[in-house]
Amino acid sequence: MHQQHALLKQSFGKDFLWGVAISAAQNEGAWNIDGRGPSIWDQFAKRQGKIKGNGKPSVACDFYYRYKDDLMLVKAMGFNCFRFSISWSRMLPEGIGKVNKEGIAFYDRVIDECLQLGLVPFVTLYHWDLPAALQKDGGWASHQMLKWFTRFVQVCTEAFGDRVKNWIVLNEPMGFTSLGYMLGKHAPGKTGLSHFLPAVHNAVLCQAEGGRIIRANIPRANIGTSFSCSEVMPFTQKEEDVKAARRADILLNRLFIEPLLGRGYPQEQGFALLDKLHLHNKAWKYTERMQFNFDFIGIQNYFSTTVKYNPLIPFVQASEVKAVTRKVSHTAMGWEINPDSFYRMIKRFWLYGGVKQIIISESGAAFKDHISQGVINDADRVQYFQQYLNAALRAKKEGINIGGYFAWTLTDNFEWAEGYQARFGLVHVDFETQLRTIKQSGYWFRDFLHNKI
Repeated sequence: MHQQHALLKQSFGKDFLWGVAISAAQNEGAWNIDGRGPSIWDQFAKRQGKIKGNGKPSVACDFYYRYKDDLMLVKAMGFNCFRFSISWSRMLPEGIGKVNKEGIAFYDRVIDECLQLGLVPFVTLYHWDLPAALQKDGGWASHQMLKWFTRFVQVCTEAFGDRVKNWIVLNEPMGFTSLGYMLGKHAPGKTGLSHFLPAVHNAVLCQAEGGRIIRANIPRANIGTSFSCSEVMPFTQKEEDVKAARRADILLNRLFIEPLLGRGYPQEQGFALLDKLHLHNKAWKYTERMQFNFDFIGIQNYFSTTVKYNPLIPFVQASEVKAVTRKVSHTAMGWEINPDSFYRMIKRFWLYGGVKQIIISESGAAFKDHISQGVINDADRVQYFQQYLNAALRAKKEGINIGGYFAWTLTDNFEWAEGYQARFGLVHVDFETQLRTIKQSGYWFRDFLHNKI
């Protein structure tokens, strides 16, 4: 058993970044206010049965109007950074073309408020909310995607680059390409390889190009992009399970980082999906265009996964053996809690070489929260953060350059296809009244970050 270090803020170093993260589509609401155009999530949520409880992001947690109060909560809990994303359709309602001045004015207000409170703004350019206007022309599967994205990044860097130095280009490209363009579970609800393969390639190109544009436009910028990652373990040591785990691992962990580091797309003998990806992009000769030397890589590890061979699943031929079936610790979403696996994933990304710094750009868990006399005693979430911070500290003590940790998330919000039923926040939101109540996990962070633990 490895040694547990005492969990103290100062163990992470004085320059360590402590933040919370939110996203535009999940928090802002005001979906048709001040010139904002609809996003793919506004449209997807209108389709019956796509979102649990028929939740819609039209109001969410009303961050558009309550950002000052919410930023005060960030400050009160002791964090020094605030990660948020820019709604593309608030900036460019048609995706390209005319810039919406009210959209720029809103983010100006948020950024200025952060700076006034002493919070470092971390801006995510794309957090899953493509303008609906662009989806009409294919969205992420369109050959025009790189041109559209370039325009969006230019507009954002010109508007905010004087005050924002920390940028994340894409949030979890594997998440939005697989769930949105292969499995149809997320917006825009497309399925099949004909959507997925071009979406993957366009996201790979956009993450590198976004980095280049920021580098060209903003002096002294600190530029990153974020990846979801999950350690994949075979259910048994049978060869078919081991191979299934390897295929799943390529998709969940290798598909986006390897081209970024100049290695091109992963290759695996007998994995037809990868053959199709290589074939699909053979004429592009784009290895250099897929590469960019980021200042940091954001890692977002919500669960490890165990898989077994399943010939009925197309291409991957693997299916998950759920945590509840294996009787291991899990969150309300059924996601396995495994801090040792989190530590191994940090180490694995570091060992690629070519990664200068790792930031944990999201980390958190959904549990069933209960209010009793105005108190939310979310002891499970407190324990989760303690375990995962200990794992990050262990990696840091071994010499891995980990620069920061961002809790997901500030407030309960619109959790994509889960609607309002999955609560990840440090702050509870009553969605009928918008009343905020800090959970015990929020108070734990306050005490930890103020050195009172």
